[in-house]
Formats: sequence, structure tokens, C-alpha cells
Amino acid sequence: MLVIRDLVKVYPGPVTALAGVDLDVPRGMFGLLGPNGAGKTTLMRILAGLLEPTSGTATLNGQPMLDRPEQIWEQLGYLPQDFGFFPHLTGERMLEYLLSLKGVTGKSGRLALRDELLDRVHLSFAARRKVKTYSGGMRQRLGIAQAIAGDPRLVIVDEPTAGLDPEERLRFYRLLSELAENRIVLLSTHIVEDVAVLCSRFAVIRSGRLIANTTPASARSAIEGTIYEGTLSPDSYHKLLTSSDHCVTQAYLVEGNNRVRVYQPEGSPPEGFAPVAPTLEDAYLVLIKLGRLYGLEPEPLGVSAALKPTTNGAGAPSAVGKGGES
Repeated sequence: MLVIRDLVKVYPGPVTALAGVDLDVPRGMFGLLGPNGAGKTTLMRILAGLLEPTSGTATLNGQPMLDRPEQIWEQLGYLPQDFGFFPHLTGERMLEYLLSLKGVTGKSGRLALRDELLDRVHLSFAARRKVKTYSGGMRQRLGIAQAIAGDPRLVIVDEPTAGLDPEERLRFYRLLSELAENRIVLLSTHIVEDVAVLCSRFAVIRSGRLIANTTPASARSAIEGTIYEGTLSPDSYHKLLTSSDHCVTQAYLVEGNNRVRVYQPEGSPPEGFAPVAPTLEDAYLVLIKLGRLYGLEPEPLGVSAALKPTTNGAGAPSAVGKGGES
């Protein structure tokens, strides 16, 4: 179990990147979902021991991670958002070099471990090709190979599918799913599909704060019956965007027409809009816009009291106004 308590990071300025993050991450795949700049990479770098927090604690299976991070590195695998490979080395030479830096040899020696890892991430066929010839997905698989060397208990992957084409992304999904069977895999991403496909649990971070810790099914259930979709003319579309009566979650073009989805927990939807089945992306976008979802109860795993719904004097949950936080 990865346990994070009251984690704060303030950069000079001051700029608060993390504002008291509390989170428990069990074995398996766990998603950390949020827009660019939300604090995801800062959190990943702190857990990897590359960045010192301002305050707070983190433990892995009861062992402190932040005071002396080098003591936990042998249990940790890390794939950063941008991995600096040497382009003129072959895949096998690059991985061999990374294994030597990590000090990992394996039972049958470093070369045997290198070959085993390349086979595990399905790169044996390209082992003697130069890294500069690798596709984006192949580079990510090479990065995962070094991350899982030494059989770590925690693997951190930061935005691993950004820039991958659909075929490479599906191949990478399968690899990550296999890795999560017997360890913690913490997946940081701004792509909702990553969480929908891979994660049984996920948290949403916005402006350095966790605003939800739940499951995909619970998030979709919380907005059941509140998502409506319709087609609008350009003038009506712009009026809706500036209206405080409706919360627009998505707007996209279909054959030149504006198709719009709105979140309407109270009141009437725009004229001509019909109810549609909610998606995880709808739930995520509502969370990012409003900071919470009506009907989404805090999950017991790793949710601090600060994230629980506030109540009014009568003990009822306080409402979030349409289009913003209360």
C-alpha cells in the first residue's frame, strides 16, 4: 500500500503545486487524472525521490519514502514523461546501460536480464536497432523495461500514452495491465481513456488538490440522468457558452454542426436537448469545471475530511451553483 498524507509542494514565487494531498493507493492499477499543470508530475517526481516536498509524508508498505528516498529506490520503478535515451545506441545497449546505472544484474547476469526484459515488453525483434529508429510506442516500452528491472513493488508512469497512435496505445495498455497484476502501478495522465480502460480506481487532481477519489462506475453513476446533448446553431452555441444556467461539458463538430453536451442536475436543459448515457469523460469534465459531482459520495480509501461534502446548518450537503463552486 502506498500512503500519502498532507503532501505540500510550494515553489518560489510562491506557487503552490500541491496543497495537502491525501491518498491511499492499493495494489493494482491506480489512475491520477488531471489537466496539464494540475500537479501530477510534481507528485510523481516527489514519490520518485527526485523532488523534495515542502511538507507531508509518503510510505510504501509502511516504509518512509521521502526522508531518505535512496532507501526505497530498489522497490521503485519510474517512467518519466520525457525519457532521455541516447539515439545512436541500440535498444539492447541502451537497456544494458540503464541496468548498470540502476545496479541491477539479475540471477543469470545482466545480459540475460536485459534479454528477458526486452522479450517481456515485446522488443526482442528490435533489440539491435538504434533507438532513433524506434516509434513512440517502442520508446515507451523500452522505458517500461528499465522501470520494471529488479521487480519493483511500485511502478510510477507519468503520461505514458501521450503522443502514441491508437494501435501503440492499445499495445501499451495491455503491457501496463499485465504489470499491475502483482504490484502497484500509479498512472498519471490527462487522457480519460487511459483511466477508463486500465483503472479500477482513480483520483482527480485540480490546481494541486484532490477533488475526487472514486471508481469509474461510481463517477458515471453520479451523473446518471443529468447529461443532455443537442445540436445548436453558431449563435445559439455562443449564447449557451456564456450562460450561467447550464454547464457545458463538451462541444464538438459533427458534419459542420455544433453538437453540445451539458450537465444539468437541476432545472431544465436547453430546448431540443435530449438525455444521453453519461461517460467517464463527462464526469471528469464536470469535476474539473465545478470541483465536485452531485451524488458522488467520498470513497473510504484515502479521502481526507477536507474532501468530504460540506454541509449546511441543517446537515444537508451544500449545493454547488451551476457553472461554479459554491
